[in-house]
Amino acid sequence: MPGTNLTREEAQQRAKLLTVDSYEVELDLSGAQEGGTYPSVTTVRFRSAEAGETFIDLVAPAVHEVVLNGKSLDVAEVFRDARIALNHLAAGPNELRVVADCAYTNTGEGLHRFVDPVDEQAYLYTQFEVPDARRVFASFEQPDLKATFQFTVTAPEGWTVISNSPTPDAADVKDNVWRFAPTPRISTYITALIAGPYHSVHSSYEGGGGQSVPLGIYCRPSLAEFLDADAIFDVTRQGFDWFQEKFAYDYPFAKYDQLFVPEFNAGAMENAGAVTIRDQYVFRSKVTDAAYEGRAETILHELAHMWFGDLVTMEWWNDLWLNESFATYTSVACQASAEGTKWPQAWTTFANSMKTWAYRQDQLPSTHPIMADIRDLDDVLVNFDGITYAKGASVLKQLVAYVGTDAFFQGVQAYFKAHAFGNTRLSDLLGALEKTSGRDLTAWSKAWLETAGINVLRPRIETAADGTITAFTVSQEAPALPAGAKGEPTLRPHRIAIGLYDLDGGKLVRTDRIELDIDGELTEVPELIGRPRPAVVLLNDDDLSYAKVRLDEVSLENVTAHLGDFTESLPRALCWASAWDMTRDGELATRDYLALVLSGIGKESDIGVVQSLHRQVKLAVDLYADPAWREQGLATWTEAALEHLRGAEPGSDHQLAWARAFAATARTEGQLTFLSALLDGAAEVEGLVVDTELRWAFLERLVSTGVLGDAAIDAELERDRTAAGERHAATARAARPTAEAKAEAWASLVESADLPNAVQDAVIGGFVQTDQRELLAPYAEKFFAVVKDIWDNRSHEIAQQIAVGLYPSLQVSRETLAATDAWLAAAEPNAALRRLVSESRSGVERALKAQSADAASAS
Repeated sequence: MPGTNLTREEAQQRAKLLTVDSYEVELDLSGAQEGGTYPSVTTVRFRSAEAGETFIDLVAPAVHEVVLNGKSLDVAEVFRDARIALNHLAAGPNELRVVADCAYTNTGEGLHRFVDPVDEQAYLYTQFEVPDARRVFASFEQPDLKATFQFTVTAPEGWTVISNSPTPDAADVKDNVWRFAPTPRISTYITALIAGPYHSVHSSYEGGGGQSVPLGIYCRPSLAEFLDADAIFDVTRQGFDWFQEKFAYDYPFAKYDQLFVPEFNAGAMENAGAVTIRDQYVFRSKVTDAAYEGRAETILHELAHMWFGDLVTMEWWNDLWLNESFATYTSVACQASAEGTKWPQAWTTFANSMKTWAYRQDQLPSTHPIMADIRDLDDVLVNFDGITYAKGASVLKQLVAYVGTDAFFQGVQAYFKAHAFGNTRLSDLLGALEKTSGRDLTAWSKAWLETAGINVLRPRIETAADGTITAFTVSQEAPALPAGAKGEPTLRPHRIAIGLYDLDGGKLVRTDRIELDIDGELTEVPELIGRPRPAVVLLNDDDLSYAKVRLDEVSLENVTAHLGDFTESLPRALCWASAWDMTRDGELATRDYLALVLSGIGKESDIGVVQSLHRQVKLAVDLYADPAWREQGLATWTEAALEHLRGAEPGSDHQLAWARAFAATARTEGQLTFLSALLDGAAEVEGLVVDTELRWAFLERLVSTGVLGDAAIDAELERDRTAAGERHAATARAARPTAEAKAEAWASLVESADLPNAVQDAVIGGFVQTDQRELLAPYAEKFFAVVKDIWDNRSHEIAQQIAVGLYPSLQVSRETLAATDAWLAAAEPNAALRRLVSESRSGVERALKAQSADAASAS
């Protein structure tokens, strides 16, 4: 949307001038069932350091009244784009009243409105990060202008309204008007309102010293039968125990509600005391334990934000990384080490998923330092990436290893006490850690937080004739940054462990571990001289640091033969990740990666790793394999998936994962006939329950291959008349292998702006099918013809889905690179859109390199 940006300099000037005291926000949502717009009345009290001028932010279809210090301002004169000019501030106290009509959205931004097809009731929730509180009420939209917020909401009869403050008792709600007590001082982006006929379950957290925190869980009534509230409360209480002990600061808000809401763009949002979570986490069909682990990590991530982000908040968005990285690091640490945890292997999952995301992001032309230079809102909106979350959390894990766990949390405790309900910069946290650890973090911070790129660590080992180690050195490399990236390659200090593994009864067992600091190009390790050379030497064992790791020749040979034989899950995950990284870099041929996976995946017990390998193999064969060999590779993979499905323990997570892997790639007439028989019940695999979600997975593949069509989609939707069913049907229709179906899907995405965010995402997922490259080829040129106009005229979330999802990533060719380059030169996109398109271009370039490497390996 044009005219909605805010620069860092503008925010700094406004923060120097203003101290905001309070907001009183009145919203009339009584017409929510019909949609459209709703009245919004905002009263803001603030102080100005001097007489002068500023502006307040508002995105609204109509503004009726602006009154500053009792004087009505000319709306036509002062309201333009997304700002109301305030030109005659008094030095000292000021009061502003804004009366507007604001709009419900279907994009997941501002006040999102959704109608459940099951009960035909409307459900509302807000999503304000980064700059969307201004879509609901007039606000000074920047994180360092904290204030108290008092919401008053008129809602339809029979609804419940939830906000940051405790929900009023029913006896106190007169004429359907819900009046909330003022919040503590918080930032605009973590305020929240959720309203509708939601189902709820309530409990409490009982802490020490008489502490009692009311807990609530909410979802739509149509999902209530699937809501496993006890399991969610268990994880939540475990987080309360662990965080309060580690942070030495009681939970800072009056209650803690978790609301599972529809059509949510992200995983969850840390609204103070009213966390919103995507309702796909209310599992309506069987899922693997990896899904429960992922949900638990999300729950803990948002709970950690109550302290780091909500209690203490970044001054500006350049420290967004610290906000997200801290929540990610501590959520995984809690999962791994909290008393009674169900997921002690959480660091394996982190290495296997989050760090691979970070490594991928850090090799794009848009790579940036962890502490990014956020010039304006456009910058931050595309910066919720693998560096901000995953690399940042990896580097925090490295920092903990560097300063020590106890010193780290002692520093964090001092930080919370010093800055409660205030705003900070990175230097405030590092200063606290320097005091508790005694380490000077200036050089560490500069090397790790202010530079981009990944280091590569390799062991250099020399041995005597009897196999004794005579020299051991860790080599560190700083590869050139991707073309177009800013900065210079940097060698960094690393705190790592070196693991020594030997075969014992066919298993790879760690026989020793040493931990040390490495720095510079070469670091000698005298502790290993004179020892027998082990079967495997694993650098960065326990995954303490953030670096690509390569194996020496002997270790690589043994890992290739015995990758599935490590007794512990983390070293297996590190080796799997290294193999995947080598495949993406063209150092390991795709066909050899496939062979490696097939040789070891049957021994892999960690279901999260298994499912990641499923995704990576499919991606590798689809994009990184020599096109002349691709079909052979897919055939090999599909046959293996079917064999593992039939051989898996009945009813196990592995069986379900293999069923989904097989369904994603079934291709021969016999395989598709079997898949169809599983769908209609003519065939069975012992223990496999073909439930609602699995039925859709089978159907979508059968539709995309032309076996089934519209009648089957309609029949399945009749069985599943839910919001999820409608999304699956939209995916299936877009996946039909005809030119007409593709044109219909394209028109719904590009020529119309009516699709809600979640349905648009579902249509894109069906439109882009790896087995339909020829059908999709004409849309490469069409993409470049429309993407800038869509970016300029749709909301950020909607435009980003299209810019990333419809880029012709499957057209892996020099022609796609040339078309992208021509568009970048001619279209003059803004920085955010240029970044997204350049990242997609990088994917095509990487695929071309990997395809060449795979072809060369066969000659």
